[in-house]
Formats: sequence, structure tokens, C-alpha cells
Amino acid sequence: MRSIEPGRVCIKLRGRDAGKKCVIKEIIDHNFVEVVSAARKKPRRANISHLEPLDQIVDVSDEKALKKALS
Repeated sequence: MRSIEPGRVCIKLRGRDAGKKCVIKEIIDHNFVEVVSAARKKPRRANISHLEPLDQIVDVSDEKALKKALS
């Protein structure tokens, strides 16, 4: 099973951004994480159960890598 960790690229399964990619920026607690997505300007809180982790991991501090992963 793929783990939930900062830098992990995921697909959002629920909400307005369902079906779109996001990257986990920070783990808030055992149910929620902060994600960055191309669809939103600000990082947002997301429920872990609403995310499908992919095999790809990127460096969260590298803006170019984030944009490439979200495209």
C-alpha cells in the first residue's frame, strides 16, 4: 500500500476537485492533510479517505517539480 506522506501525488476522489491531481504538502493529523492542487491557488485541507495515492513523489519545496507533477 502506498503511504500518505508529504510530497506524495494523489488523485482527489470527492468534492469539487474530484478526479484532479494534488500533492500532499503537510500532514495535519491522522484524518487530514494539507494539499496543493493546480485547481486552487491556496493549499487546502483534505480528508485522507478522499485521496487515492499514486506512486509518484515530488519535492514539495520545488515549484517546478510541483507544477510538472500537477500537469
